[in-house]
Amino acid sequence: MAAPRTITVESPLLRDALEGRAHLLLDGGMGTLIQEAGLAGVHEVPDLLNLTHPQEICQLQRRYVEAGADCITTNTFNANRLKLEGTGATVAEVYAAAAAIARDAGAPLVAGDIGPTGALLQPLGPLSFEAAYDVFAEQVRAAEAAGCQLIVVETFSDLLEAKAALLACRENTALPVLCTMTFGEDGRTFMGTTPAIAAATLSAIGASAVGLNCSLGPAELAGLLQEMTPYARCPLMVQPNAGLPRVNAEGETVFDVGPEEFASAMERILAAGATVVGGCCGTTPAHIARLRQLLAATPLTAPGYRPSFLVTSAQAMAELQPGSPNIAVIGERINPTGKKRLKAALLAGDFDVAVAEAVAQVNAGADILDVNVGVPGLDEPAVLRAVAERLQATVTAPLQLDSSNPEALEAACRTYAGRPLINSVSGKAESLAAVLPVAARYGATVLGLTLDEGGIPPTAEERFAIAQRIVEAAEAAGIPREDVAIDCLVMAAATNQEEIPRILEAVRLCKQQLGVRTVLGVSNVSFGLPRRPVLNAAFLTAALASGLDVPILNPLEPRYQDALRAFKVINGQDGKCLAYLEAYAGTEEATPVAAAQGSAAPASASASDGPQFSAEEAAAALYQAVLTGRPDAAAAAATALLAQQQEPVAIAGDVLSPALDEVGRRYDIGAYFLPQLMAAAEAAKAAFDVLSVANGQRPDAPAAASTPIVIATVEGDIHDIGKNIVRMLLENYGFAVRDLGRDVAPQAVLDAVRETGAKLVGLSALMTTTVGAMERTIALLRQEAPGVSVMVGGAVLTADYAAQIGADFYVEDAAASVKVAKQLL
Repeated sequence: MAAPRTITVESPLLRDALEGRAHLLLDGGMGTLIQEAGLAGVHEVPDLLNLTHPQEICQLQRRYVEAGADCITTNTFNANRLKLEGTGATVAEVYAAAAAIARDAGAPLVAGDIGPTGALLQPLGPLSFEAAYDVFAEQVRAAEAAGCQLIVVETFSDLLEAKAALLACRENTALPVLCTMTFGEDGRTFMGTTPAIAAATLSAIGASAVGLNCSLGPAELAGLLQEMTPYARCPLMVQPNAGLPRVNAEGETVFDVGPEEFASAMERILAAGATVVGGCCGTTPAHIARLRQLLAATPLTAPGYRPSFLVTSAQAMAELQPGSPNIAVIGERINPTGKKRLKAALLAGDFDVAVAEAVAQVNAGADILDVNVGVPGLDEPAVLRAVAERLQATVTAPLQLDSSNPEALEAACRTYAGRPLINSVSGKAESLAAVLPVAARYGATVLGLTLDEGGIPPTAEERFAIAQRIVEAAEAAGIPREDVAIDCLVMAAATNQEEIPRILEAVRLCKQQLGVRTVLGVSNVSFGLPRRPVLNAAFLTAALASGLDVPILNPLEPRYQDALRAFKVINGQDGKCLAYLEAYAGTEEATPVAAAQGSAAPASASASDGPQFSAEEAAAALYQAVLTGRPDAAAAAATALLAQQQEPVAIAGDVLSPALDEVGRRYDIGAYFLPQLMAAAEAAKAAFDVLSVANGQRPDAPAAASTPIVIATVEGDIHDIGKNIVRMLLENYGFAVRDLGRDVAPQAVLDAVRETGAKLVGLSALMTTTVGAMERTIALLRQEAPGVSVMVGGAVLTADYAAQIGADFYVEDAAASVKVAKQLL
């Protein structure tokens, strides 16, 4: 794969903006003007207007230039090979025409616009990461060939897909890339990513600006931008909607925030640090003209970046802020060394044991999970990548990718949604040359080991010297100091007792003189000695007192937990001693921390392959397998229950249904997000399939619902990612679904209802220009099929909006659609 290219900027205006010396004003909503011009229904893919109606598009964009926009984005939001398939147009043709139109409109700067593919990435959908990368790379090359001066990657809701797009840009062009994501009113994307995680990840990978667009108005986005500010290493950008949409008396989609109100709300956004601004849905040249006036009267706000040590997943962040005494714990148990069961499972391609270990450690308080799959004979790059992907779908904790193989580290980093911690690089020249470029390319945090070609030195000063070389090499590779942690390498007291105080001194030196965070593998100290937990806990306490920030340990060990809970009271991390009180109040001694039930349950072996489990044990195992999203374990537990003469109907009602209810509860309170929800549903489906076979049904037989739910993306709308998520979740919960696809006419929906006898219809719309089609579909169903209920969803919809167009239910996400289906069917 190509190395990231050095950004080149020829325009002084753009250079000043990207270096934080000037504001940059982008244009406003293109779809809004296309709708006003009566062009919305000309093509299913509005980007084709560049080929068939270039003069009209030029006139619309010229209005933004006349309003004072510095940059016009090309009308290419949908111009990827997936959405253009069957149109006869190529990606290169559309970008060439679109860029020429923007230049003809007088644009000072032309930005090649790239939107999402419209497909879900694996494991939730059919599109692989590399396939998505290839789609975006084709667009990037087309935009550059068309003469664009920068790229805008916008309106992404999946951090992994945004990463694929950004890498495609960084590896295929030297043009600067501005990258925005879209968030819901809960402050997260539909995949559970926060603004802070998005800013930290995308700016570390190399975006020239990061920010927010679409979804909400400027008043709502201001708070989300403030969350981004401490984590963005580049300028911040915001393109809000003109408020939330509604339907007027004429059935048109309108936005109520006018130019004055828009500009007033944007004052707070500028004060929060945004320097690149514009508008999205509902904004017009009048909004941009007023924003131009505001920028002329508003001084730049100083950047608010905070150089924290960060490790993130797509949904969670482990952060150690500058000067903070807080610590973060890395769980060490996903490592086959000395673990026969995990080693055998990895060799068999079974990742359930690793998932169970992950869940147990997170439940015990691990902040980060070390992932090591180093088993002789394994394809380590493929397996480390696969295990990391599986863990990201079932737990939210960030991962430490642990390998001595740079190819394995790169494979896993590439498809990791977030910022992993790489374990590790050493002071050896070969290691520095191989690993640091991987960390720099993917925005990873890196762990440096104080060893070099001479081995592990015995003194604190020699360890410190190696650490200093690692930090300097990292900075030379473009990795800032805050992204480096140092492991001074614990030796066994049984063989190197005299080195133990020197290790602690090395920790103090690294912390005080280099200003980096420190890591130690605590349990190494007791190797070869009896009663290891006693020595381990004592050493942990001494190391924490010496400045250790990130201990690597077994979080299930009670003595470790005692030491950690006590230290977090002393350093103030446990505010008001709440966690300490919860653990120990009313007890004589510490309550042992048990592994998750799933880790002791049958993993993927059938009931006859190992020890027999009681009905109670198998039921508990099934419940945990669903909660932790392990299909093989769920199927095995369901088989074990059947072997105990349990009835399939009783298993479904007494175990699976409560487990799914608990999954839904965790989703509602924000403990689970879409990946965990989907993984749990897949596990439940695996168990349902076993029960279906026991009842004499084929696993692929129609689902339990007597009639299917008809779902469709409405006429004129080519976006079906949300609808596809709804379909998968409904099917995994046991409902039959008739998916009519996208761009579905009202009559086709009615025909499907009549054919199937459906009692529930689900309609999706992402584009503001197609909500009218949703309203027409509902009206036709009301007239011709009055007994059917309609649920609607999509990025442009709200509960009030849904009520206005006559829907029975507004579903804000896929989980809500399951609740409606349960209620009605």
